[in-house]
Amino acid sequence: MLRNIKSLIGHKIHATDGELGIVDEFYFDDKTWNIRYMVAETGGWLSGRKVLISPAALKAPDWKSKTFPVALTREQVRSSPDIDTKQTVTRQHELELHKHYAWALYWGDGFYAGGMSGGLIFPPAPEEKEKQAPQPLKETHLQGTRAVTGYRLHAADGPIGHVDDYIIDDEKWGVRYLVADTGTWLRGRKVIISPHWIKSVDWGSSEVFVDLTREAILKSPGFDPSVPVSEDYESELYDHYGRPKPENTPGRAGSAARGRKS
Repeated sequence: MLRNIKSLIGHKIHATDGELGIVDEFYFDDKTWNIRYMVAETGGWLSGRKVLISPAALKAPDWKSKTFPVALTREQVRSSPDIDTKQTVTRQHELELHKHYAWALYWGDGFYAGGMSGGLIFPPAPEEKEKQAPQPLKETHLQGTRAVTGYRLHAADGPIGHVDDYIIDDEKWGVRYLVADTGTWLRGRKVIISPHWIKSVDWGSSEVFVDLTREAILKSPGFDPSVPVSEDYESELYDHYGRPKPENTPGRAGSAARGRKS
């Protein structure tokens, strides 16, 4: 099902042996728009420390009680690498985190590598590990949903508003749409933009450039943030823009990002 991220902030996160904290925000991969981590605010039991939890650790959410159960213990979280979420989360930080929890990596093909949906895997035998050449750590592509909220959005022929929220697939854990607040241009109306329609992102100037015209956006099907996005609405939206609808997968920006933060 598709859900907006704002509705998930504050949901409780439960370990196998007690409460961990609440959902604070999410980190997504700015190349694939996949959600890579849920950020948990741990509160008093861990001195308010924020920790990263991979979708690989998530069990079936209890939407009625607004709870995310995770396949982790409180001790595992307590002893996990202390990553300062106020600073850039580097690939080295991610590597340490994934090794601590034995989570499959979502990048590369070296030690512990694997698909995000593959769940937990075991380390190779010592003799196999020796055969594997060290892999250089590439730069991370993580962006926080809170930090990107407020980015200015530009159509092909002018500004259209700013990023106000995100709509994600709660099964595949990918960003399906950006929710744009159009401000005074459309009298506060909100519209949704697929990452497939993003031409480029300038992370330095906090701007997103969309491969759509203002006129096309103006005439797009009405979007109500209080109503879940249905398959019929998605089909209507893609038909309106004359774009092929992808097979229920997170989007990918059409070109390389400009002005990336280091």
